[in-house]
Amino acid sequence: MRPRDRELALRLDSGLLSFDRDKRPLAAIRDSARREAFLEQLLESVHRVEFFAALRSRELSDRRADPTDELFDPLKSAILQQRQGHTEEAFWLVFLFVHFGKHRRAGWRYAREVYGRLGNGGRWDWASTSADPSGFRAWLHAHQDHLKREGVPRGFGNHRKRESLDAYSPNGTGAAVESYVRWVGPPRTHQEMMGEMVQQANGDPRNAFDRLFHSMEAVVRFGRLARFDYLTMLGKLALGPIEPGSTYIRGSTGPLQGARLLFGGHHSAADLDLWLVELGAQLSVGMQVLEDALCNWQKSPSEFKPFRG
Repeated sequence: MRPRDRELALRLDSGLLSFDRDKRPLAAIRDSARREAFLEQLLESVHRVEFFAALRSRELSDRRADPTDELFDPLKSAILQQRQGHTEEAFWLVFLFVHFGKHRRAGWRYAREVYGRLGNGGRWDWASTSADPSGFRAWLHAHQDHLKREGVPRGFGNHRKRESLDAYSPNGTGAAVESYVRWVGPPRTHQEMMGEMVQQANGDPRNAFDRLFHSMEAVVRFGRLARFDYLTMLGKLALGPIEPGSTYIRGSTGPLQGARLLFGGHHSAADLDLWLVELGAQLSVGMQVLEDALCNWQKSPSEFKPFRG
């Protein structure tokens, strides 16, 4: 463990013990193996949040933004677009990053091939998609068989494995994309939408996040986790001055199970969300870190196992 991590682990451990002693019982951490596993998941989550933020300052190959190239990566493409002043495209690529996810074998293939129109010329970038969402759905319908062709790895990312490429079903990719366009509301831009929400929140990053989070219920198949992932990524990439003020645990599965394990008992999601805000303040970690750590820790509470995806 790096010296910096050792110092952080000691601080987090002290914070957990103090919280359990002085504020609210944390049933799980009284078992040393569970406390150690939870601490390691907290460290992993801190690293994950820092990694995505650090990408903004790294040198990135232009190949990452080329959907005809196997090295295409929608998140790194978003950063490259942002650097070039194409902020609207950066927002759109973050949406594609979350919607398709990264499949453990196929990687970013779905995002790459849809965004790049299967290499047949043009792109389904923000300008073309927002101007013609019905055209996007027609293209998706016409090319679904090829996108799902045999002989190559295929699929959505782990968190999106129940999604569909269907163009015209009420819950498929076509509906998700068209509802996302309606949510942004062209000719209003993403930046204008963000500015409006921040203004309505009187500049409070957490209030602005909350307004966006609830307004995004209008996007098809963007449930609690997808909205949380999309908006936290916007914050990490400095595409908006927003941050979550809670873990938004209501409606979750893994994080809710992790919180109930941590605090002991079958407490309500509302109570757990409030208690996690208190714990986050005690540990000086953001809600992204707690949400991620709880989700991964509950899968193996007594032995640290790194989880990806």
